[in-house]
Amino acid sequence: MDISIASTVSIRESGLDEYWLQDQIYENPSYLGLGDLESVTKEKRQADGGRLDILLKNPEDDSMYEVEVMLGETNESHIIRTIEYWDNEKRKWPQRQHYAVLVAECITRRFFNVIHLFSHSIPIIAIQVNLILSNNQKSLHFSKILDTYEEPDDGVIEEVHDEVYWRKKSTWTVDAANELLETIGDIFESPSLSYVQSYIAVRVSGNNYFEFRKRSTPKTALRFRISDDYVEEATKLLDEQSVSFVQKRDRIKFTVDKDFITKHADLLRQIAESVKETWKR
Repeated sequence: MDISIASTVSIRESGLDEYWLQDQIYENPSYLGLGDLESVTKEKRQADGGRLDILLKNPEDDSMYEVEVMLGETNESHIIRTIEYWDNEKRKWPQRQHYAVLVAECITRRFFNVIHLFSHSIPIIAIQVNLILSNNQKSLHFSKILDTYEEPDDGVIEEVHDEVYWRKKSTWTVDAANELLETIGDIFESPSLSYVQSYIAVRVSGNNYFEFRKRSTPKTALRFRISDDYVEEATKLLDEQSVSFVQKRDRIKFTVDKDFITKHADLLRQIAESVKETWKR
């Protein structure tokens, strides 16, 4: 087999600049490997006079991605700018989940450690981009090298509500929760629905096995924890059914409604079996 050897070349030394790279990402946000995102705007002016390179949105749950792009090696100013722009947009749209995304040609060990420290409290994602030369052809390659943030909602005491409250707030979320309980209820021992201010949970033996969170459109985010032993199997099942999902460590989240649950009953029952085994440990 004849396999060619590729090499990395500098974007700037190839006669291209940061604005060219911004355009590539803006026109093709899927390059970042963060899901089926939509481009909202670029070079968005901020209150402090700066400009956010790119603003992207996930249409499934309205989450926003504030993207800062740079050529060469990372430096302090770009990291600070990435977090500042993330914070500005988060203040403007506080009901949405926001992710700070830094795209750079080279993230050195020193600044990787800095970003890693921030990422435990701020949802910051680091992506390295390279221009690859192979057989006289140049190609862009994006690689996500850091995404360790996990939503800090575990253990928080929520105000208790009931179905009536949630019917007024989001009847479609209640319908989805009831449909899932009907679909997988026989797998668990005495499962029930629990209603608190920010989510509805399928509870088993005092634990939240599945959580439903309202979205701005008549859709609902379904979230659950699954052990490392079953993550690969679960994600493979979702991929086979062409279901878009977000996985962070042992948490998986995807968008559903009542019809989705009915249509994918077999898939959800297989996932429920893995969740059951997870909670046994």
